[in-house]
Amino acid sequence: MTKKNTENTVDSIISDMKGRKFYEVKSDVTVDLTSIHSMCAAAYNGNPLYWNDDVAEQLTGGYIAPPSSVSAWLRPDYWSPSQNADARALKMHFDLKERFDLPEGIMVDNELTMYKPIRLGERLSTYQMLQSVSEEKTVKLGEGRFWVIDVVIENEDGERCAVDRYTGLGYRKIAND
Repeated sequence: MTKKNTENTVDSIISDMKGRKFYEVKSDVTVDLTSIHSMCAAAYNGNPLYWNDDVAEQLTGGYIAPPSSVSAWLRPDYWSPSQNADARALKMHFDLKERFDLPEGIMVDNELTMYKPIRLGERLSTYQMLQSVSEEKTVKLGEGRFWVIDVVIENEDGERCAVDRYTGLGYRKIAND
């Protein structure tokens, strides 16, 4: 395939995917205090906002989930009877690796932006959106492309609670002679 044909294919992949919602999922998990306490205990997070009724009520109008736990409410289990066998976290990353024929991949950056607190009793929904794909680049790991994927998290009222932005790198190892 010539460089021009390759770029046309890349452009068509990007234009086909960019700005569209992919992998819309409603969580099977309801945000609950027992899980919040387990997550905080695992991280030695003693913030009274997550442990004390009065503090939670005074500061946020009731218990909220720690922002660092937002993806835990949406992460697919390795298996559940209601789940598709192809379910995996950040599926768009794996799809991009396949579409660009880049067998290796890593996440190089992650940024979480919170818009609304996650509250007890909520069941969150999520979808993934491709924001950008770089031109081919050569880096120490090999030749490949960077991409930015937003994982948008909404509550049951459709209000945006958070955006978890990932920058990934799909690449082909360079053969060392």
